Amino acid sequence: MSRIGKRPVDLPSGVTATVSGQTVEVKGPKATRSFKATDDVTISVEDNVITVAPRGKSKRARQQWGMSRTMVANLVAGVTDGFKKELEIQGVGYRAQLQGNTLKLNLGLSHDVNFEVPEGVKITVPKPTEIIVEGTDEQLVGQVAAEIRDWRKPEPYKGKGIRYKDEYIFRKEGKKK
Repeated sequence: MSRIGKRPVDLPSGVTATVSGQTVEVKGPKATRSFKATDDVTISVEDNVITVAPRGKSKRARQQWGMSRTMVANLVAGVTDGFKKELEIQGVGYRAQLQGNTLKLNLGLSHDVNFEVPEGVKITVPKPTEIIVEGTDEQLVGQVAAEIRDWRKPEPYKGKGIRYKDEYIFRKEGKKK
């Protein structure tokens, strides 16, 4: 029995959901998002509550039950509040700036990194050492933040690089004479 799948997803005020076949479409103040579930689950909307139930008792149906409920909950959270990842840049001379739809990163490489901001994601740079990635799709926001971080991951000796705001870097002691 899925503990996650059993819980219904409440729709806040201003959010509507429609189910047609296996596709759930959620409209909210920020955007309209949809998710196509597998045939192993049944999705229904009643009284501002979305419920997900498995079809049958197969292992795959039970696996898809919790995952589908989480995907629907993420749709609702995305169209109401949105998702946000904050990145910090640490290192002498490391900085970021936004020029139109391009994020320019100076990361100590022989060249500047130009990162094109994909559709559906909003990037802001409040300080030269802070990057905020926002959007309605949790997967896309996380993917963009991970791609930016991949240009210069934090290293364990000096801690230089791009890290998530709440990330802890385990520091190592340097070489001794």
